Formats: sequence, structure tokens, C-alpha cells
Amino acid sequence: MAFMVKHVVGGQLKNLTGGLTEEKPEAEKSDAAAQGMTQEEFEQYQQQLEEEKQEREAHFAQKKAERATVRTHFREKYRLPKNEVDETQIQQAGDDVVLPTELAKMIAEDNQEETHKQSVLGQLSNIQNVDIDQLKDKAQATLEDLKKQTENCSLM
Repeated sequence: MAFMVKHVVGGQLKNLTGGLTEEKPEAEKSDAAAQGMTQEEFEQYQQQLEEEKQEREAHFAQKKAERATVRTHFREKYRLPKNEVDETQIQQAGDDVVLPTELAKMIAEDNQEETHKQSVLGQLSNIQNVDIDQLKDKAQATLEDLKKQTENCSLM
């Protein structure tokens, strides 16, 4: 109710005074004046903020592409289905995507361990209670016995 009275009387009072005092709404004040800068300083400040924002976005996109590269590597390694989102992130970053050196070292070590595990000696080391040195000695002894038998053989 008080709002109605103020609105009706206030409008009439304003007309009566002839609008001698003209007030600027706060929305019309310039942003530069609100922050205590000149217009030129404010424009430089806005440009600097925009450049920093672009740098942050580029850095963020680079990190996202690196993570996508890692995920893609593990998907290939474990033969999992590909993800299109990761591929688009890598493409958006361009050719600048490089794995971090620490991660590249870890992947290289994993690859070496896998190749060792896939070899015959690697498979034998997985079997419990097997002495590899003893197996080597037995294999050498068997080869020497075969050589001696072939020397004594009259057919050969």
C-alpha cells in the first residue's frame, strides 16, 4: 500500500518540480568510472583479461588432449573400444599433443616388462618352485650328451 502511495504521489511531485534534478541511473554509469579508471586504462585491462582467458583455455585444452592421449594409449593396449570424444579432443589440440616425459618413461617400462613376460624365460619365472639356473645347467648337460652321442655314432 505504501508503494502505491509513493508511486502516485512521487510521480505527481516530480512533475510539480519540473524535473530540476536529473539523476542518472546506476546502470548508465560507465564500468571504467565505477572501477576508478580512465576509459583507456579500462580497455587495456579488459584486453589483458581476455588474453589471459585465452591462454588459460589453450592450456586447459592441451591438458585435456594429453589426458585423452593417455586414455587412447591404454584403450589400444588393452584392446578396448575407441572413444570418439578423446579423438576429437586430440584433433582439436593439433599436433602439439605430447605425453609428459614421466608418463612416457612409465609406458616404456611397462612395454619392456610385457615383452619380458611374453618371452619363454619370462613365462618360466612365473611358475613357482622353478630354478632357472638349474634348468639352464640341465639343458647344457643334455646338449653336451647329445654331442658326445653323435660323435660316437657310426652313421653320422
